[in-house]
Amino acid sequence: MTERIGIEETSVYFPKDVETAATLAEKTGIPESVIIEKFGLYEKHVADQTMHASDMAIEAAKNILAKVDPLSIDVVIYFGSPHKDYYVWSSAPKISYELGTRNAYAFEIMNVSSCFPIALKVAKDMLNSDRSIENILLVGGCKESQILDYSNKRSRFMFNFADGGASALVKRGASKSEILESAIITDGSFHNDVRVPAGGSVHFASYVTVENRQHYIDVTDPLSMKEKLDPVSVPNFHKVIKQSLEKSGLSVEDIQLLLPLHTKRSMLRELLDGLNLSDDQAIYLDHYGHMSALDPCIGLHFACEQGKLKNGDIAVAVSAGTGYTWAATVIKWLG
Repeated sequence: MTERIGIEETSVYFPKDVETAATLAEKTGIPESVIIEKFGLYEKHVADQTMHASDMAIEAAKNILAKVDPLSIDVVIYFGSPHKDYYVWSSAPKISYELGTRNAYAFEIMNVSSCFPIALKVAKDMLNSDRSIENILLVGGCKESQILDYSNKRSRFMFNFADGGASALVKRGASKSEILESAIITDGSFHNDVRVPAGGSVHFASYVTVENRQHYIDVTDPLSMKEKLDPVSVPNFHKVIKQSLEKSGLSVEDIQLLLPLHTKRSMLRELLDGLNLSDDQAIYLDHYGHMSALDPCIGLHFACEQGKLKNGDIAVAVSAGTGYTWAATVIKWLG
């Protein structure tokens, strides 16, 4: 009999400082009511200069390792934001060292906001293929509020970017959940649309790039991107959700809870309507904002805290990342 592989623990961390919709209205010139009603954001957490992506990942994981022996962790995988403490630097070794997971090897997988459903698939596949692995700790941090230029209207759909940390323990012989199947779609025609223009090899950092504010996230051509993306975005969300369910021997009717990335309210509404789900069948992070790949993991943690998942319930972690990749992973809850 195959041992169940699932998520046994989750944990989150948020820095203490908060920016409200009113604060964002002052910074952006966008009315507070629009930020709340259209952006779907009452407030978000932002980190100060002492906290970075790796630090927030560590803080989140500490809560799990208070329950689980750090020496029992075999692998540490960072799945968070690519905007980290340093350029050309892996945060996974630091995170593993600070957490005391001395028996683990550590590495990173990054696909911007789509990465948590992918990280679940990677962890499950590793446990299936390597009998020497028992416990994999997924860790993520995000400080993407730092790369926002509120004066740049081209990037306004990203003004919900926020900071935080999240972690999940994936293990063999899990008792609380089972990771089922995943589906992933990549449309590389969007590869050039969203990026931080400077800092890489194309536009290496210089006085000019700093003066031109090219070290903030930007959209090359918002109108062109919208014209291409709007017709395919929600259909691709629906497609990966349905494919992951079908591969799991399930259907849309089996979903009890959706764990999506934070997005504008209208897109969430369209996403739920297409699946015949109600508002209370999704975790919407309107007091936290969008934290790169962390959102579905944070949603799962809140769902557990709020008692939204019962034995036998089916949840789907779903997200999308610029580039553009849509990903979904099905979770059967047993706890």
